[in-house]
Amino acid sequence: MSANVLEIRDLRVEAPNGAVLLHGVSLDLRPGEVLGLIGESGAGKSTIGLASMGYGRGGCRITGGEIRLVGTEMRSASRPQREALRGARIAYVAQSAAAAFNPAMRLDKQVLEGPLLRGMPEAEARAWMLELFRALQLPDPEHFGERYPHQVSGGQLQRAMIAMAMAGKPDILVLDEPTTALDVTTQIEVLALLRDVIHRYGTAALYITHDLAVIAQIADRLMVLRHGREVEMGPTAELLENPQQDYTRQLVSERRESLGATADVHHRTGETLLSVKNVNASYGSTPVLHDVSLELKRGETLAVVGESGSGKSTLARLVSGLLPPRAGAVRFGGADLPPRFRDRSADQLRRIQLVYQLPDVALNPRQTVGEAIGRPLAHFRGLTGKAQRDEVARLLEQIGLPADFAARLPSALSGGQKQRVCIARALAAEPDLMICDEVTSALDPLVAEDILRLLRKLQDDLGMTYLFITHDLSVVQRLADRVMVMSKGRVVETNDTATLFAAPRDPYTRRLLDAVPQLRTDWLDEVMAARA
Repeated sequence: MSANVLEIRDLRVEAPNGAVLLHGVSLDLRPGEVLGLIGESGAGKSTIGLASMGYGRGGCRITGGEIRLVGTEMRSASRPQREALRGARIAYVAQSAAAAFNPAMRLDKQVLEGPLLRGMPEAEARAWMLELFRALQLPDPEHFGERYPHQVSGGQLQRAMIAMAMAGKPDILVLDEPTTALDVTTQIEVLALLRDVIHRYGTAALYITHDLAVIAQIADRLMVLRHGREVEMGPTAELLENPQQDYTRQLVSERRESLGATADVHHRTGETLLSVKNVNASYGSTPVLHDVSLELKRGETLAVVGESGSGKSTLARLVSGLLPPRAGAVRFGGADLPPRFRDRSADQLRRIQLVYQLPDVALNPRQTVGEAIGRPLAHFRGLTGKAQRDEVARLLEQIGLPADFAARLPSALSGGQKQRVCIARALAAEPDLMICDEVTSALDPLVAEDILRLLRKLQDDLGMTYLFITHDLSVVQRLADRVMVMSKGRVVETNDTATLFAAPRDPYTRRLLDAVPQLRTDWLDEVMAARA
C-alpha cells in the first residue's frame, strides 16, 4: 500500500483540437506535504491540478498515464466514484473567490452544502465550519456565515473559499493561484493562515502559482514546468539556491531582479494633463473616496497603490466617467471634465482609455482581434475598409504581435497576448491618458515583464501618460515616476518613486513595503514573528 495520497504517472492531456497540453508528467504527493507547481502561462500547472481530480477543463481529455488518488485510479473509476471523491478526498481552491461563490446565497449555506450532501450530520458540519472560520481568523466566526459574498472583503472571501474547500475534510487541496488577486498585506495573512491550516490538519496540497516568492513561503518541494513538461523538481530551498536547468535559473533570476529593482525612470514631463481636486465618491450611501487629490503631468507615470478596498479602482472609474464624484472636480487638458461619461464629448472619451485587469473579461469572445481593435478605429477615427485593416496591422506590430493575429479569436491567444490586444485597442483611440488597472497581476512574471517593457516602449515612443493602479510594488519600482499611496479611500502620501521606497513617511506605506514577499523560505516566518 503506497504512503502517497496522490500518484501521477506519465500523464498526458490533450486539448479538443489535438494539441498536447501535458507530455508524460509524473509526481508523488505525501500526506501533509505541499508541492508547488511553478511555470509561465501555458506550462500545464492548472491542467495537472484539475487532472488530479480526474477532470479536464473545456473539453480537454486525459489520453494517457495513471492518476491514483488515495488508492483509486481516477481514469478507470466510474463517474459516480470520481464525484464521490471530489470535495471529500480532494478539493479545489480557485484564483477568483468572487467567481467561486453564488452571490445570491449566504456564505454558510455554500460552505455547508458539500458536507451535508455527503451525509455529514448538520450539527457536526456546522461545528466544523465554525472551527475552520476560527482557524482562518474570520471576523465574528459565529455570525460570519450569515453574510453574502458581496458583504465581505476580498481577503475574507478568499479565506471563506478555503473553508469551503476544507469543509469536506479532504486529504488534498488543489490551490490554483489562491493569493494572486490579493494585495500584499492580505496575501501575507492568507498565506500564513493557509500554511497553518495545512499543517494543523495534515492536509496535502498542490499549490499552483507563477510567483516564486510566494511559493517559497509554503511549499516543501517545487516542480518547474514549461510547455507541458517537467523541467526540474526538488526541495524548495535547494531549487531556489541552486537551480540546475537554464529555464529555472531564468525564473529565479527574473524574480530576484524584480524584487531588487530600483526606480530608474526619468520621463520627460510637460504640463499638467489630469487634475483631481478634493474628490469624494460613494457607492450608494457608502462613502468610498474622501477628499482625494492628485496631479498627473503629460508623459508621466503615476502609480496608485494600496490594499484591497483602498479606493484605487474607484478612482479609475471616477476619472473614466463610470462613477461621478459627490464633491470635488476633475480637470483634463486644462478643462473641466463632465463627471459622467455619457456627458463627455467623443474627443474627451477618446483621450482617456482604460485597460482592465482581466483580458478574458475585457475582450468579446465572439469578436476577432481585428474586430476588437477596429471598433475604436471606426468610432473615434472614422477608419473603415482597407484603411482600418492597415491600421490594425500597424497597431499589432506596435505591440509586438504578427498582423495575421487579426483573424484570431481571443480563445486562440495566451494571457499575455490578450493583454497586448487590450493595449492595442486602447492605443487605437490615440489617447493622451491610459489608465492601467492591475494589467499585470494575472500574468506570470516573464509575461508580465514583457507587458511592462511594452508599456515603457510606448511611453518612450509616444509620450504616453499612465495612471497605473497596482498592488505589485516591484512593478511600481520599475515603471513609475511617482507613487500615490491610498488607504481606506484617502491619500496617505505621494512622492517620487525612489524617495518613497527609500524613506516612506507614513507607517502604512512602510507596512506595504515590508509585506512584499522575498525569495527566501524563511521570510514569512520573520514577518509573522515581527508582527506578533
